Amino acid sequence: MADEVIPAYPNLSVAELSYRLLTPSLAHVHNASQASLLAAIKEDEMGPYYRSLYETPTITMNPLASPRIPQSPRLARAQLEAGPLGRRDDTLLAELDAQNAKTLNELEEKIQEAEKTEGESEIGEAWRAKAMYLTRIGEKDKAIEAQKTALEKTAGVGSRIDIALTLVRIGYFFALPELIKEYLEKAEEFIQKGGDWDRRNRLKVYKAYHLLSVRSFQPASTLLIDSLPTFTATELLPLPSFISLTLICATLASTRTELQKVLKSPEVQSTLAEIPEAVSVLASSLCESQYDKFFRSLAVVEEEEIRTSRLLHSHRKWFVRELRVKAYAQLLESYKSLTLESLARAFGVSPEWIDEELVHFISSGRLNCVIDRVHGVVETNRPSTKSARYEAVVKQGDILLNSIQRLSKVLY
Repeated sequence: MADEVIPAYPNLSVAELSYRLLTPSLAHVHNASQASLLAAIKEDEMGPYYRSLYETPTITMNPLASPRIPQSPRLARAQLEAGPLGRRDDTLLAELDAQNAKTLNELEEKIQEAEKTEGESEIGEAWRAKAMYLTRIGEKDKAIEAQKTALEKTAGVGSRIDIALTLVRIGYFFALPELIKEYLEKAEEFIQKGGDWDRRNRLKVYKAYHLLSVRSFQPASTLLIDSLPTFTATELLPLPSFISLTLICATLASTRTELQKVLKSPEVQSTLAEIPEAVSVLASSLCESQYDKFFRSLAVVEEEEIRTSRLLHSHRKWFVRELRVKAYAQLLESYKSLTLESLARAFGVSPEWIDEELVHFISSGRLNCVIDRVHGVVETNRPSTKSARYEAVVKQGDILLNSIQRLSKVLY
């Protein structure tokens, strides 16, 4: 199984390119995205998907958080008239439709032949071939139906896991959160019945992808880091994209020690030349306390990686805010007090800007420090660990007493 290549269908880069083309704020990447999207549609014979681009005036957003957000009526009309790829090429569509019909007829004949003369294994294989082709060309409803039929007609646990994960990818492609949740759970069930190590590792990546879509960066980071040495889920995302996503996630969710281990891992070191430089600089500058470089790279990552990502764009403001809080807290932990001037210099910003920024985070309880504006000093105010433990014990004791009281009412 370790050497088996899983077909990368549906091609999630197509959904990524469509998102960029349907997002007005990403106009600067529209030309490049148009060329790449059209090439991918032709390569995978995606007639149904090409047609759908001119029939659905919506923006495909985060796969789980907010699947579809309607456009304004004016923008919707413009899209129906032109589409993200310009005017519809009816000649191309006719060619794609003809190729789709020809291939599907051949696959249907194989299914009928298998059902007449072959056994269950051959029937299941024929159905999987048809389901995968429908998935490849972007025929959403028929692909889901065919994959479910293939799942029913397939006996092997390994193949059933592969079909479940394919349905999860269809859910990501078409932004179908219920489908994603249902078949992640089914894949987990099949894994427990005898999935091999490779499929177990693939499932970790799929789970992490789902967790990122719902802003659960901490558990996602753990799964991504665990998957680093054994990553094979290239049908979900290519290796450089996986490494980049892992570094972005780990920079936010991991401790400095954990992040240093990730950066020094052979998997990351061997791929550094293939990922955006700003991503690796973001992680390394935080580890090395180079905060001015960290701020500059954060701005680049936000603009070029987070904003253009279908998976992460809806978390953009939250992600940037949380990373800034993490950087401030990391620096302040090293000092009992320091001047606003030196703090501003460390981050490469003005004292006035850093003052306003810190006030916001202090008032919301995100940073344990106070600002002495008279002397221009920031003083850390670390809470007592002993007091924190005492409060936790008291809180847990109250919960236990309440539970005992409810139980006593039931018993007596």
